[in-house]
Amino acid sequence: MAWSEHVVVRDGVRLTCRDWGGPGQPIVLLHGLAGHTGEWDVLAQRLSSGYRVVAVDQRGHGASERHPRDVSRAAYVADVIAVVDQLALPRPVLVGQSLGGHTAMLTAAAHTGLVRALVLVEAGPAGQTRTAPRTSADGSTHGRHRSPHAKRQPRSSAADQSAQAGRPGWRNARADGGLASTGT
Repeated sequence: MAWSEHVVVRDGVRLTCRDWGGPGQPIVLLHGLAGHTGEWDVLAQRLSSGYRVVAVDQRGHGASERHPRDVSRAAYVADVIAVVDQLALPRPVLVGQSLGGHTAMLTAAAHTGLVRALVLVEAGPAGQTRTAPRTSADGSTHGRHRSPHAKRQPRSSAADQSAQAGRPGWRNARADGGLASTGT
């Protein structure tokens, strides 16, 4: 299935979207920092057989406005709301990678009735730094350093608690404290 391009304008900022069409539940794909909609092409094509899939070039990225004045987190969230409204995407699933995941979380927290669910890729609420003991060549351990391979520990951050407060349709479903929808 081929995609069509839509341009959404919010406060004078041009946002370009790839609409893969498809029947069913809308999914909005949000790329990471320095990314673009094309990073989602393979996934979007596969999902579009059962879902309405829209990938957004976020402000300052891809084919969207390259140098917008406002690059605040609030502007990114307002852009997602504009895309959802202008493309008539009822209660979409927001899928975000890195920066896009942060935007998706902020959007869901600020507009609880708007989002059906979140899918976060390389993103999560701010929290503890994961560390692991450093091992010397002789096998001894000393000190602690950041390690991308450190085992993630369950936690409950203030951000998690705040996001869950008053939202019975959301539950803490992941060991790393990320939120997941119950599907309601």
